Amino acid sequence: MAVREILKMGDPRLLRVAQPVTEFDTDAIHLLVADMFETMRAVNGAGLAAPQIGVDLQLVIFGTDAPNPRYPDAPVVPRTVLLNPVITPIGQEEEEGWEGCLSVPGLRGVVPRWKRIRYTGVDPFGDPIDRTVEGFHARVVQHECDHLVGKLYPMRVRDFTRFGFTEVLFPGLDASEDD
Repeated sequence: MAVREILKMGDPRLLRVAQPVTEFDTDAIHLLVADMFETMRAVNGAGLAAPQIGVDLQLVIFGTDAPNPRYPDAPVVPRTVLLNPVITPIGQEEEEGWEGCLSVPGLRGVVPRWKRIRYTGVDPFGDPIDRTVEGFHARVVQHECDHLVGKLYPMRVRDFTRFGFTEVLFPGLDASEDD
């Protein structure tokens, strides 16, 4: 396992549409997933998409099975590896919430997301995943899957009066946790 470099906003690789995973249960996929979890753990991330480490595949990981210091008031999201995801909104209701991103260090913004979604895809072995979720869990999945279509959360911010540096907006949080 290795901690990989996380690409920062401005790197053109973050703007690509990722390719579907076509081979499952391979050493390469399992090593990539292990490296992604090691990388996410090293920076207290809530999730990580393969494009954030320069890998052009539709693969996201999220969840920690424990409270996340970057989002101390958020509910725990189960540890998940999701390949070739498809997100379907359930209803039209949106929910606004603060987001940060490992590829946009030191900044946070209010982003509208679908309140309730169904997400499907497969795990690293090719076994199906089909979940209906809401709230923070739904937000994390939507945020990570945006990386697979070349979107970063600032592209979804509607009100830039609610976008800025973590250290200014949230003085109680350690801003270095957002780097």
